[in-house]
Amino acid sequence: MEDQSQRKPRILCLHGFRTSGEILKQLVLRWPEPVIQKLDLVFLDGQFPAQGRSDMEGIFDPPYYEWFQANEDFTEYSNFEECLAYIQDYMVKNGPFDGLLGFSQGAILAAALPGMQAQGVALGKVDKIKFLIVISGAKFGGEKFGMPKLASNAFSKPIDCPSLHFIGEKDFMKPESIALLEAFQDPVVIHHPKGHTVPKLDDTNLEIVVNFTDTIQRMI
Repeated sequence: MEDQSQRKPRILCLHGFRTSGEILKQLVLRWPEPVIQKLDLVFLDGQFPAQGRSDMEGIFDPPYYEWFQANEDFTEYSNFEECLAYIQDYMVKNGPFDGLLGFSQGAILAAALPGMQAQGVALGKVDKIKFLIVISGAKFGGEKFGMPKLASNAFSKPIDCPSLHFIGEKDFMKPESIALLEAFQDPVVIHHPKGHTVPKLDDTNLEIVVNFTDTIQRMI
């Protein structure tokens, strides 16, 4: 029987807008072995096929997916409730999961889920989310993104689960990613020089990630 103290944290990974689980997997698995070998990473595709052009065309192969849709100025959302039900259904059938990793649209979603779960409006059938890894994230209800009705109280209280945030110096989401930090009680932050991407890890950032994984390992 597996020693429970050595069980790897199981993480559901949510990709960016009009990309895929496979694309996010390729990017995350560039991280060094000391990180990857400590985690049980599961990459899920969004429920909805991309409804328009993907920025990944010519870089990564299709198919591409999205989690939900929004109007041009991100004030109205569609299929958000369906997205939450889809993620919960996957977690029930393939869990249990300890935490979430999200990039871009997946990170915006992941950041809101602990608060929504605490409010009883999402993920009611699965264990409490214990930690988050947020890459190029943002906050519903911030400067750029409106608030879906179901997420209206997601940030009404400080999010108290451990969180690791990646913020790119050249990322167009940088202001939103910085603003998101205020929603968390004790966020761990990695600043990297790249843009809107999953960055590779230099020695300093590798140490931060390893320390974070050690922290969540002790929690589960």
